[in-house]
Amino acid sequence: MPTITRLPDLLISQIAAGEVVERPASVLKELLENSLDAGSKAIQVHLEEGGIKLIRITDDGCGIAREQLALALTRHATSKISTLADLEQVGTLGFRGEALASVASVARLTLSSREHGSSHAWKLKAETGAEPEPAALMAGTVVEMRDLYYNTPARRKFLKAEGTEFAHCADAVRRLAMTRPDVAFSLTHNGRNLFQLAPSDNTRRIADILGDDFIGAARPLAVAAGPLSISGFAIDPTRASEAKDGQYVFVNKRFVRDKVIAHALREAYRDVLHGSRQPAVCLFVTIDPALVDVNVHPAKTEVRFRDSRAMHQFIFHALQRTLAAPGQAANVEFTAPQNATVNRENQAFSASAHASYAAPLQHQGTLGVNEPAAATYLAFARATQGIGQSTAASYNASAAPQFSPGAGAEANSPPLGYAIAQLHGIYVLAQNARGLVLVDMHAAHERILYEKLKTAFDSRQVATQNLLIPAIFSADPLDIAAVEEHTAALAELGFAIAPLGPNQLGVRSVPALLQSGDPAALARSLIAELREHGISQLATARRNELLATMACHGAVRARRLLTLPEMNALLRQMEETERAGQCNHGRPTWTELPLAALDKLFLRGQ
Repeated sequence: MPTITRLPDLLISQIAAGEVVERPASVLKELLENSLDAGSKAIQVHLEEGGIKLIRITDDGCGIAREQLALALTRHATSKISTLADLEQVGTLGFRGEALASVASVARLTLSSREHGSSHAWKLKAETGAEPEPAALMAGTVVEMRDLYYNTPARRKFLKAEGTEFAHCADAVRRLAMTRPDVAFSLTHNGRNLFQLAPSDNTRRIADILGDDFIGAARPLAVAAGPLSISGFAIDPTRASEAKDGQYVFVNKRFVRDKVIAHALREAYRDVLHGSRQPAVCLFVTIDPALVDVNVHPAKTEVRFRDSRAMHQFIFHALQRTLAAPGQAANVEFTAPQNATVNRENQAFSASAHASYAAPLQHQGTLGVNEPAAATYLAFARATQGIGQSTAASYNASAAPQFSPGAGAEANSPPLGYAIAQLHGIYVLAQNARGLVLVDMHAAHERILYEKLKTAFDSRQVATQNLLIPAIFSADPLDIAAVEEHTAALAELGFAIAPLGPNQLGVRSVPALLQSGDPAALARSLIAELREHGISQLATARRNELLATMACHGAVRARRLLTLPEMNALLRQMEETERAGQCNHGRPTWTELPLAALDKLFLRGQ
């Protein structure tokens, strides 16, 4: 029978180090958290060979007394918690008391410290039998780690190249620096000073780390509800990129990777991001420590909320309201042409964009709450009531202010100004107080209809339109069987579809908004949904996909000539519509060309 023995303390610490010390960046994070918990106002980080050879952190915190230096290097020794109640509402970054002991078991560690008001500093090496010895040091603490995994070469082989390890270390410093703009940070690698951050406010610190471009392209938000609050910046959807590493979320000043928050971000951006673009955010969530468990994982990058649903809904709605507010158009940079000829590439792009807008768009399935298809399509049919019997009727042209192209824009003109012309039947040109506004009329009208459909959907409005001549299309036996099975439900939804022969179906009525679309194509899409998902398996998100497709069908088409009143009415509706800066597929609907950009293009004042 195998003998049960007690593991040596060194082996116990090395096992714990496998959880806490994954790479040099893990060591750096733990040591920086200790410095911040000590009340430091200036922290200096020195690295060599990506942190593998050396990590030295110097701070001006409260320091450690001589008699407690040895205790600080033992396992589960901490000044931050003493009871279970302290653990349940911990407010410090580090609290487990494992970091220093774990690092000391896999590297050569030296701890030097001097308390404020003390006449001497003391240094202790993490070696068996070592005693504190006098040291020269200002008030604060210096933790020096050398030769990571020198005694466990198998673990050292898993480390990456020096450049990769340094990149992770630099990212760890930046993350913590974003949470404490009142603290000065400096980072040196192989004797070269990489950056030095002076104390500043939240916005300036974020701009110093993520760049002024991020601040310029993001929307600020600050929302509070009871014990919850959220602040920070969320990227404007039209300025988002495909980079997947632009999400910085902090809970009580702790960087976290949480599935609940990540899902809330994706849902908030679902209707406004194009293609594979990712939402870039820098968000600071503050919550009562008793309502979140930060002791889920030794690395403390995962948390567990007591009420995950409430947290999800809070973040989702805060971001959704921020993104729904009228946004700024993407800035357009111009360079003066090198030759007298004009670049024609944009015209080719416009033609391809026209072709893509004119074609019916298919959408992929998304997450959502299950809802019977009958209720889904019934609400959609009701949503069309009151929006107009035709595309032109959706514009309130008589209410639109008139504008003379020769007159100057008033300082108090609407954000999108007043229409002055239409370009190639695709773009609306308008003049506002800042310069020229260009609007993709199909994309803009598509968003307007989509938002109206969703609003009317919730109010359960219904409007249908009988077709003078049924739209007939060929169908296979399974299509006909699906229609016969759901005839009554389809009738309630505003669709009258019936077999006209062994291989034909006819559409006799459709929702009113779609009378100018292709009834046969709409019917085929509807029948395909019924065959694939049935009546009881459609989701709310699939409803939104259908509404988006319907809005695309009903939106004003490219190449259609609009009058000035119609164009102005479109601009006013855009100003009143949520998320009007992007169409249903995440493409921008408008952009602004300031006068300064136009002057630069024509070399005025140069």
